[in-house]
Amino acid sequence: MCLKNIESNLKSIAYKKSIPFCYSCYKEAPSGVCKTCHSDDLMRLIPGVGCEYGTEWVVEELLKEDLEAVDTEEIFEQMIEECYEETTKVGFMEFSTVELMKNNDPIYWSMAQSEYVDGLAQDEQLISFDNGSNYYWIHDLESYIEENLEGAA
Repeated sequence: MCLKNIESNLKSIAYKKSIPFCYSCYKEAPSGVCKTCHSDDLMRLIPGVGCEYGTEWVVEELLKEDLEAVDTEEIFEQMIEECYEETTKVGFMEFSTVELMKNNDPIYWSMAQSEYVDGLAQDEQLISFDNGSNYYWIHDLESYIEENLEGAA
């Protein structure tokens, strides 16, 4: 599934899992038009969470609630462990390669981690909806979309 389809499907799920809400009258408007003031300029409401214009925040909230964000530090460490030996010998001492790299040059470690995550995002394995604060695996999103579009149909 391409990124545009994922975003479009998540938007559809956001519409199905939120309620149109007239903030002026402070009433739900499930028909898409407020019965009191006849406005169609409506927010989206998630009961118990809040209301706001647009669906981006609804998507972010649903993903936070239903999916686990990728621990980017953990996946980077796993990649390093797969590429290099588990321990590194310095003189007569042995160190964890990951810990040695991380502690020896934390700035470069952070840069390399960011580049690795950016590469996964460019390869469309990961996606973020909040400018890189949280990433999700594409295959997890595809499963989430299948479950929620089928359940809503």
